[in-house]
Amino acid sequence: MIVLSGNSNRPLSEAVAACLKMPLGDAVIRRFSDLEVWVEIHQNVRGKDVFVIQSTSYPANDNLMELLITIDALKRASARRITAVMPYFGYARQDRKVGPRTPISAKLVANILAVAGAGRVLSIDLHSGQIQGFFDIPVDNLYSAPVFAKDMQTRYPQENLMFVSPDVGGVVRARAIAKRLDADLAIVDKRRERAGVSEVMNIIGDVEGRHCIIIDDIVDSAGTLCNAAEALVKVGAKSVGAYIIHGVLSGGAVDRIEASVLNEVVITDSIRPSEAVRMAQKIRVLTIAPLMAEAMRRISEESSVSSLFD
Repeated sequence: MIVLSGNSNRPLSEAVAACLKMPLGDAVIRRFSDLEVWVEIHQNVRGKDVFVIQSTSYPANDNLMELLITIDALKRASARRITAVMPYFGYARQDRKVGPRTPISAKLVANILAVAGAGRVLSIDLHSGQIQGFFDIPVDNLYSAPVFAKDMQTRYPQENLMFVSPDVGGVVRARAIAKRLDADLAIVDKRRERAGVSEVMNIIGDVEGRHCIIIDDIVDSAGTLCNAAEALVKVGAKSVGAYIIHGVLSGGAVDRIEASVLNEVVITDSIRPSEAVRMAQKIRVLTIAPLMAEAMRRISEESSVSSLFD
């Protein structure tokens, strides 16, 4: 078993390797003067089970090309099996046609990975379950719920919790954590009456006097998250926090969170936290390195991954 790292989130890769008690593999990923990606593997990988850790976060296209070229280098070096470990699967939000003449980019990325030579994909909380069906190779979709639940039990041991899904599509995700902690569930109903008109937000469920925790998989601009928190406070929520799996947090998202009514936003390190995120007072980062390391170990040993979540 060999673990290689791309450049998108090397601290996470190092943490995973430390959990596995092994060094990161010796590979160099550089750029030519025109920023073309160049990869060289400096150790023998023939017949090895190789895991390449690379989130396809910003800059998504550069990080995706790094991953593809690394996979190609490993395939040509006769690696036995190549697993693309993508803590954050970029383009996952483009998982269906949202209008005429629009792409399904998540399917395109799935095809490219398989053609490049990936024999397996390991990811964390894919944006939608059907993305697994876009691949013709095995996909292991890990869940961050156990990591979040453990942290919540420490931070909110006896609180009157209410978990909140920010939209109808995220109900399954929020319900999974609510079930683990034997808590209630509410839903934010978002409606846009017409283009250019601000969203009208309604809360389904009685949140008055409750400590509300919003559960979501991806937060980009954080506009919807902050609006949902404000709507919860207006209908009587005692406090509002959020647990987010993939903190994209682009543009002014960090400032928006800092100025919001949110008490705290917890994200994972599936995407490398920016300097602004690390300095933010209301944002805390949980590591998923032990979860990923255990899944990778089980894949290499051909043992059950799904039993991780029993």
